[in-house]
Amino acid sequence: MIKITLPDGSIKDFEKSPSPMDVAKSISEGLARNVISAKFNGTTVETVTPLQMDGSLVLYTWKDKEGKTAFWHSTSHIVAQALEELYPGIKLTIGPAIDNGFYYDVDLPEGSISEKDFQKIEQKALEIARGKHDYKMRSVSKSDALRFYKDQGNEYKVELIENLDDGTITFCDHDTFTDLCRGGHIPNTGIVKAIKILSVAGAYWRGDENNTQLTRVYGISFPKQKELTEYLQLLEEAKKRDHRKLGKELELFTFSQKVGQGLPLWLPKGAALRERLEQFLKKAQKKAGYEMVVTPHIGQKELYVTSGHYAKYGEDSFQPINTPKEDEEFLLKPMNCPHHCEIYNARPFSYRELPKRYAEFGTVYRYEQSGELHGLTRVRGFTQDDAHIFCTPDQLDTEFKNVIDLSLYVLGSLGFEDFTAQVSIRDLNNPDKYIGAADNWDKAEQAIINAAKEKGLDYIIESGEAAFYGPKLDFMVKDALGRNWQLGTIQVDYNLPERFDLTYKGSDNELHRPIMIHRAPFGSMERFIALLLEHTGGNFPLWLIPEQAIVLPVSEKHEKYAEKVLKSLENNEIRALIDSRNETVGKKIREAEMNKIPFMLIVGENNEKAKTISVRKHGGEDLGAITIDQFTNLVTNEINSTLKSF
Repeated sequence: MIKITLPDGSIKDFEKSPSPMDVAKSISEGLARNVISAKFNGTTVETVTPLQMDGSLVLYTWKDKEGKTAFWHSTSHIVAQALEELYPGIKLTIGPAIDNGFYYDVDLPEGSISEKDFQKIEQKALEIARGKHDYKMRSVSKSDALRFYKDQGNEYKVELIENLDDGTITFCDHDTFTDLCRGGHIPNTGIVKAIKILSVAGAYWRGDENNTQLTRVYGISFPKQKELTEYLQLLEEAKKRDHRKLGKELELFTFSQKVGQGLPLWLPKGAALRERLEQFLKKAQKKAGYEMVVTPHIGQKELYVTSGHYAKYGEDSFQPINTPKEDEEFLLKPMNCPHHCEIYNARPFSYRELPKRYAEFGTVYRYEQSGELHGLTRVRGFTQDDAHIFCTPDQLDTEFKNVIDLSLYVLGSLGFEDFTAQVSIRDLNNPDKYIGAADNWDKAEQAIINAAKEKGLDYIIESGEAAFYGPKLDFMVKDALGRNWQLGTIQVDYNLPERFDLTYKGSDNELHRPIMIHRAPFGSMERFIALLLEHTGGNFPLWLIPEQAIVLPVSEKHEKYAEKVLKSLENNEIRALIDSRNETVGKKIREAEMNKIPFMLIVGENNEKAKTISVRKHGGEDLGAITIDQFTNLVTNEINSTLKSF
């Protein structure tokens, strides 16, 4: 008998080796119709793979992340077949699933693929899909696999196979198509009902600029045409909310080739926005007992060798800075934490003085590849709202939960209400990815799980997502378009205190090692502002927006009254300006709408006589003529409804 354990703990017995599809059918025909992927004992398997031993089985449908991964990877095979048929002599390389869809990298013998070719690729791919061809996996010897691709003249697949062990190589077949593949497919091509080619781009083989530049074909697919239509509508809305577009229109930031790729320049309105975000967090941090520190933008290479950051980030960082002194090297700092460790080390501490909470808006630098740079979300220089807490083991639970409270306050004040907490732990199968003793990792991971439970967070556990020095709690936020983003992180670290020999004197008069908590509610100012722009469409919370109101005099003779209104607003700490241009009020309103200004205050002759302002809200709602005091109360109440005290 084969015993199959399901996620709910129930066990099903089978007389002979069942496939995941057999197990699904034993549960219900409805489930069997929807199952498209499976995982057995932690390994992805085909739905027809015989399960020849006892074990745990998870069945996935299109609604699951793993189901979508199998669906999109399977579609990449269909598109690859379409490309082979449309472009004779094409060489296939790799075609993985990504967060939204898939891509396939190909080497074209001649010519190029452009947007005008997308429709014929889609039609050919759908024609193949409608054949309802089964995906069939088979093992191939290394010699046979090499011979197959050498005969095709495909040096890319040959290179991949040369790095594989004999006995681990598998091919996937469907219809007339064969591809080198590890597996993880839907049952057959007919499940794919809608395919869209989204874009093409250049991509170097294996990401190395010294290698051949390939053509990367991006696409996405769905089990229903309706879902593709909805997705394309979402893409159109996303284009309108693109932070790069809005940042330019709202005059928040810019980039300059002369300054360098991935190094944003903040314009006055953007700088003011950043400053308000900083002051908002600093005010909450002060109440929570944090002390602000400042560290330099560079440090000696040895600092990051000690911390382990050089080993992990060295190849991806800017190259060392050599000084006139022989053998002296500095690095642009990739992280703030080593500097904060040295601040802690500046003097001895007693257990009575802990916890110490050091906070800094510190700018760090990573040399991201040019092809990976993307507006403010992927840059080479970014400012982290960093803080590090040094505490005793007895204080860890309370301190971690206090940081959760601060993070929830930040997210709530900025309109991010829909989120899941992700507990990111190490991958036990890849211990070399991490530093530190296993027992410290065990304690750190359990501390995070306990805190998440006690705070009542909706959390999931993700293996392999921990930082190299410790596990973490990430807040996975869903934005207004339903997209998931990682915002804010809290990490428990036993390792850096060990590496920097941090100590405190305990009640027993002996030296002990503190535990370190890393936290950044925003993550980085750049990425946070980018996501906030796209989440709000540029309509920031009233307390944060650069210009809360604009005064629009009807004509030149009303400008003096407009200036009195502006002065009164400024005295009430309302950020406003006057549009005194010789333009119609209608044009001024249209431009104020485009600039996302929340309130338009129109002043004319009747307003001046009655000492009122005619208020129009962004979006067109007319609030009528009210006094300045009434408007001030309106603004104050709206701010207080979103910006609670910490």
